[in-house]
Amino acid sequence: MVRTFWRTLLAGVAGTIATSALAAPGVGEKVYGAQVEAGVSEFEARYGRLMGRADDGEDGLVLEAAHGFSSRFYGAALVELEREAGEHREVEAVSVEGIYALGQIGQSGIDVALYGEYEVRLHDADAIEAKLLLEKRAGGLDARLNLIAQKSLRQGDRVQLGYAASIDQAVLGDFRLGAAAFGELGTFRDLAPHAEHFIGPIAKTEFEGLPGRGELELETGYLFALDRARDDSRGQFRLLLEYEFHF
Repeated sequence: MVRTFWRTLLAGVAGTIATSALAAPGVGEKVYGAQVEAGVSEFEARYGRLMGRADDGEDGLVLEAAHGFSSRFYGAALVELEREAGEHREVEAVSVEGIYALGQIGQSGIDVALYGEYEVRLHDADAIEAKLLLEKRAGGLDARLNLIAQKSLRQGDRVQLGYAASIDQAVLGDFRLGAAAFGELGTFRDLAPHAEHFIGPIAKTEFEGLPGRGELELETGYLFALDRARDDSRGQFRLLLEYEFHF
């Protein structure tokens, strides 16, 4: 009943928008941290656009609303939109996600969290996703690694493995420079095959003192296509905007 409601609602929002099937690693995605801040709400927009070759102009946009319900648990609702080159943008899926912070590993300073997501897809079988989130902060350095397992609920589909990683360093006040990478790791039966990978430089900054004790965070970058990703694109442009405030 709930599933039928969401499908009907989003189909109305999407209207007559055409179907697409964009799934390049990193497009509309982010590298999650492993720390949760209680009482902080977020509105976020994540945009990615493929550049060059057959997939030139394809893009993805994710809109997210999230809240830190405690110092351990964070929950969010997302809408995913995609567009093929020359086509209209369409709503592909809605999802809910949660992060549970486990704390640090001994004296290592590495924070660990677990991530879970249920995705309702309008044009395909629904999917579930789990991530192991690792984060290390030291001085102005922030290093993150997400290990990803996704399973379509279509009978017979295998678990798909992947990763997302980033490292950035404060260089001048709130301005940070670093690198990010996204890619596929295959399945448990075929681990680390030739697959799609993207890696490249990123820049981050933030603006404080906004309403609600708010902060506006901005991240942009360009990731170069590697391995099989080079068959269809040269790389991807990324832009992330996140507004945090205390509710």
